[in-house]
Amino acid sequence: MSTKRILKLAGLNIGIAILNIALFSPGLLNIRMGGSDALSTAIGGTAIIMSFVVFIYGNYKLISQKDRTIQIIDIKSPEDCSLALKQAYGKKTFDNDISIILEQVERLQKKKEKIRAILLQKFNIIDTGYERFNSTIFDVEYVFYTNIKSILNKINVFDEEDYESIRKDDAEKKFSAKFIASKLSIYNEYISFVKEAIEDNEEIILKLDALLLEISKFNSLEAGEVDNMNEIKELDELIRKSKYYK
Repeated sequence: MSTKRILKLAGLNIGIAILNIALFSPGLLNIRMGGSDALSTAIGGTAIIMSFVVFIYGNYKLISQKDRTIQIIDIKSPEDCSLALKQAYGKKTFDNDISIILEQVERLQKKKEKIRAILLQKFNIIDTGYERFNSTIFDVEYVFYTNIKSILNKINVFDEEDYESIRKDDAEKKFSAKFIASKLSIYNEYISFVKEAIEDNEEIILKLDALLLEISKFNSLEAGEVDNMNEIKELDELIRKSKYYK
């Protein structure tokens, strides 16, 4: 069960308990059951029945509700990507990296929205200049999320239990130093790949920052002028390299 659902369950049940304490506590509303006051008895009885109904129905719905899961191959949107990243939590070697990547996803979306907002202020949507910018942003975003899919693949196949066991002091009693070094080298490649891919995505965000700054300086740009912008050239080179190494 996800942490979010556990918190919802706790919130529901604590809320029911607090409400009943407020209704029946002598120091608060002081509703009494079975007394001479018919209205108080009716309110108390209704409150108990409703609390029971909400408790049963609310807990059943939350417990029976299935968490949405997603496969890496099915990632189609930033929301899908964030869900897949959250599903990957649990391997302490990468948990901090996953938090960084989730933050990167959010920052990329904000950068993209800002760039497109400025472009719409300066260009008509049918202008070739706008289309050139839009095409580059789309390709860069594709590279960004392709990097994340690669990261997720590495994290999913990473055997953390084995990694931790080979790092323990008693591993030297079971295996030779050469074998341990060889095995650690493989696991370190996984870790290095994830770190480098995170840096690659950070570079993408940095280049989009530079592009945002540059386009804010111009009132209009023709397609040919866009092609000659250093920021566009750098992004094109990044996209080209990504396709080459794919």
